[in-house]
Amino acid sequence: MPATNAAHRHTSIVRWVSIQRVSAVAVCLILLMAMPISPLLAETNILRIRNYSDILTLDPAFTKSKNEDIINECIQNKLISYKPGDEWGWQLMAAESMKQVDPTHIEFKLKPGIMFSNGFGEMTAEDVKYSFERIADPELKSPYAEDWSVLEMVEIKDKYTGVLVLKKPFAPIWMTSLSGISGTILSKKAMMSVGEKFTTTPPASSGPYIFKEWKPKQVTVVVRNPDWKGPKPDFDEIHFYPIDDEKTAEIGFEAGDIDFTRISISSLEQYQANPPKNATIVNKPSLYYSWMGINAENPMLKDARVRKAIQMATDIPSILEAAYFGQAKAATGIIPPGLLGHRAKTMVAPTADPEGAKKLLAEAGYPNGIDITLDCLNKSTIVTQAQVIQASLAEAGIRLKINVHESGQFWVLGSEKEMGEKVKDIQLITNRFSSQPDPYWYTMWFVTDQVGVWNWERFSNAEFDKLHTEAAVETDPAKRDAMYKRMQDLMEDAGCYRFITHESAPIIYRNTIVPAMSPEGIPLVRYFKKA
Repeated sequence: MPATNAAHRHTSIVRWVSIQRVSAVAVCLILLMAMPISPLLAETNILRIRNYSDILTLDPAFTKSKNEDIINECIQNKLISYKPGDEWGWQLMAAESMKQVDPTHIEFKLKPGIMFSNGFGEMTAEDVKYSFERIADPELKSPYAEDWSVLEMVEIKDKYTGVLVLKKPFAPIWMTSLSGISGTILSKKAMMSVGEKFTTTPPASSGPYIFKEWKPKQVTVVVRNPDWKGPKPDFDEIHFYPIDDEKTAEIGFEAGDIDFTRISISSLEQYQANPPKNATIVNKPSLYYSWMGINAENPMLKDARVRKAIQMATDIPSILEAAYFGQAKAATGIIPPGLLGHRAKTMVAPTADPEGAKKLLAEAGYPNGIDITLDCLNKSTIVTQAQVIQASLAEAGIRLKINVHESGQFWVLGSEKEMGEKVKDIQLITNRFSSQPDPYWYTMWFVTDQVGVWNWERFSNAEFDKLHTEAAVETDPAKRDAMYKRMQDLMEDAGCYRFITHESAPIIYRNTIVPAMSPEGIPLVRYFKKA
């Protein structure tokens, strides 16, 4: 199709969807009422961070969100942590050195003098052993047990030195198990003193800050650790405010009550054009991935030509314009930019080809088009995605009915345990996952064993399954990269997926601070500085 016609069609689809959408900009001020009106940062030496939800637990074996890990990184230590910047990598934290002795042995040496608060003494290799083996223990039933499922044991060599002994090589261990929340080191003595359980009040802290208090739905406060022997942190206190609505957080920032927050994609263009005084706006790529799934076992969709016609008829630029205000880029697979395994381009062009789709449908025996359904979560961005898909598919003779579900109903749609044979009734479905910064955690949900669990497209490919297993133990980055790219080729070629976007993470912060962030914009607060 000529570019001019494609542009006209894209504009028409976006305009159609805009008519369907109901404006829902309702700004909540309730949470802000709980915030004190703050003096200038320079006067109080308090850093104020917005978190998108309140804490439920600070136990690293059971945390529910990245918000809790953000706080834990201030008050606890890991052997290594994510390196601030625009490229994913790790740096030493509590470890003085880390060495991969062979594919199944990693030696570490702790920095001496890291003290736990409340009189629980110096961090030792025994604390590392306790913390990692605790999460790996099946009896604990930690949701992060998979991170340490390859751990045979932690062998203690002396007070500061130990060896992680693995059952088999596991390439993702550096960027997930060690750098992520499950790499947090707790005091064994402190945990024993509370029966090995706690929720929002850690029995001991070891970071540059220590836990002070938590006021539910209002604020979590950490303060400087007087026993910290590392570089002195710039701030006396850090206050974490739980504000789920980004519009409310924007008002809090403009009022001077917040120094760092993520903002809504809908506000990004306005902020870029007219930024608040003494503020900086950045737009980071996120680790989320959004896609439309096509159920290979549904009777209407068993023919790959029908699935590929749907792929071809879905216009991604229109989705990005209508649902993401033009502030997100098209995905080329499930693995986002910046990670090993990211593909440079897709097999199917992002812009729709309705005529090509009609041809495929006719070859499959549907010259007059088809009638199908799409299930989606009742969230404005996702419903808008569905409406754009509906409009673009219509141009190829694919008549789409949208079924919108609340979260409790949506998240069991593809579960055989909950829905039985009804899972095969799914035809199209829009979905959105997040992940950790290693491709292993992206492909794991699409293996054959996940059919009827999280693999709702019921995609099954023996080569894909084999590559997923082999890539987890492959230590050559170039070989792993090629494996994961091939796996995404297989997903797309099956006609089961139309990749949409990795979204974006727009952030605003006050120029009185120098923030440290991961490549996806997660604040690494212990490394924040005053400007």
